[in-house]
Amino acid sequence: MAQLCAGICVLLLVLHVQGNDASQMSSLGGGARSQMVQMDSSKSGFVGSQVELRCIFINSNPPVKISQVTWQKLLNGTKQNVAIANPALGVSVLAPFKERVSFKQAAVRHRTPSLEDTTIVFSNLQLYDEAAYICEYTTFPAGNRENMVNLTVFARPMTRMTLTTPTIVARSQRRKMTVATCVSANGKPPSVIRWDTRLKGEATFQEIRNQNGTVTVRSNYVIVPGRETHKQKLTCIVTYRNERFTDSVVLNVQYEPEVKIEGFDANWYLNRQNVQLTCRADANPPVTIYQWKLLNGSLPSNVEIKNNSLFFKGPVTYDLAGTYVCDATNGIGTRTGIVDVNITEFPNNPSGRNEIPPEQHSAGVAIGLAVGGVALLGVAAILLFVFLRRRQRTFKGDYSTKKHVFGNGYSKAGGGGGLPVHPPMPKNLQYPDDSDDEKKPTQMGGERDFDAEAEDLKRPYFTVDEGESRDYDERTLGFQYHAEPEIADDMISQTDGSVISKKEWYV
Repeated sequence: MAQLCAGICVLLLVLHVQGNDASQMSSLGGGARSQMVQMDSSKSGFVGSQVELRCIFINSNPPVKISQVTWQKLLNGTKQNVAIANPALGVSVLAPFKERVSFKQAAVRHRTPSLEDTTIVFSNLQLYDEAAYICEYTTFPAGNRENMVNLTVFARPMTRMTLTTPTIVARSQRRKMTVATCVSANGKPPSVIRWDTRLKGEATFQEIRNQNGTVTVRSNYVIVPGRETHKQKLTCIVTYRNERFTDSVVLNVQYEPEVKIEGFDANWYLNRQNVQLTCRADANPPVTIYQWKLLNGSLPSNVEIKNNSLFFKGPVTYDLAGTYVCDATNGIGTRTGIVDVNITEFPNNPSGRNEIPPEQHSAGVAIGLAVGGVALLGVAAILLFVFLRRRQRTFKGDYSTKKHVFGNGYSKAGGGGGLPVHPPMPKNLQYPDDSDDEKKPTQMGGERDFDAEAEDLKRPYFTVDEGESRDYDERTLGFQYHAEPEIADDMISQTDGSVISKKEWYV
């Protein structure tokens, strides 16, 4: 009876301790339970690779007893046992993980195992292995302790680039066509594709999601094939996470010949020797047939055809003039080149002409400019001199180049009164040329001295220059008068356009 009472007391004590422990764990929550189980929060690996899921139990002081360790897969709210380690029953890995999952530490498999480190190793990782994995410790008297790791599985894509056709044919319709395709298949996560080329084309993209969770990315490159796209390099660049894959092709574009006739330099003249015409053709595949003809006529008799060239034997004659046509044919089609040949009597650029070196030509131009500048300055100086001299000329009461017009038809004597007396006009007066000095008429063999009477010859009249004239056609006084239509017999024309009278009244 005493032993039964002691057993009941021990049982109650154990239940009390477990109750207190359960109460403490409930108050601390799941975070407190996981403090004793250390795991990585996430792990990742590629399909076919190996990955370790770490699980380490940190025992308390005093230590608790580990009764069992269980690994579970949590997917969509459902738990599935993966592996179990029990001190008494040993290690057990369940299907379908049996061939690919194992405990890393050999001590776990001993007869008296150590279960503090129960890290497992996944081999030949598969896409369906992606899930959350729980490592749960069953202890006494602390109860269950667990933690969780998220496993992500990546799938490296298969990348390839192919030409739509081995040989691309450029048609005259100039239509767009797909020339290359770049594919990144079964990747997780999906790849990114871009193109690197000098071609002026455009790319299309398509993503296909597969049932196993991978994605296939497909891109087509579209161009208008032509001669300019031949032998151009086209590179596909695939970026997957931090990895980069490249693949390149060189386009083989077949196109019709591009024809051009060479040899006519627009200087075919009579009797010129050794002239020829050559038919140049850029084509893929190469040209196999060249055909020459003369438009609206037949080829001259002195023409020799060799491959793609026409050789004209003998001197050039007018018979060689005309429109020459070359037809070039390859496996894609036929194209034509045309040139108009005209013959001149003399060369446009005679060979006997002495060519002036560029240095001499430049020096001649510089000298010519310098001489021209000096001549221009000289002309300007002469014009300025003439203009200033004409501005300085004024009437001084003598026979200058001004036209003198009297207000009343007479001139007053200097100091005298009444009507002036008309003295007889000497018949042998001499009129010298104009000069800067006063013009003084002299009497040939006469006795009268006109110099003595110079101060008395005060004439009450004035003249009007051209710059001061407004509404009058000739130089005149301030009042208007009608100019005589013709010069009288007693009037003498001067070099500046004015006239003077031979019969002047003197006082």
